[in-house]
Amino acid sequence: MTHHEPPGNLAPHIPADDYRRAQATGAPIVIVVNGATPTGIPWRRVLIPLAIAGAAAVGGWGLVVALCALLDATAHAVTVIAGAAGPIGIGGGITFKLARRK
Repeated sequence: MTHHEPPGNLAPHIPADDYRRAQATGAPIVIVVNGATPTGIPWRRVLIPLAIAGAAAVGGWGLVVALCALLDATAHAVTVIAGAAGPIGIGGGITFKLARRK
């Protein structure tokens, strides 16, 4: 019996007995080759935290804008009320005018 090895260096993990048995019986040999691991940046790992941080920043700015709008509306309401009320007096004749009419 002649000694046959797998051709080249394609699959050194196939035992010689299994290769010889498959060669003698004509059975196919299935070789599973693992793909190379991808090189570079795993974008999903980077983009998810970036998206979360961006959403938090946009939400924070939204809260600031809402607070500014609320304070602006409050200031306008206080100005209108003070203008309608006229001068406020504190016992003893001291008066304080809250808003000037134009």
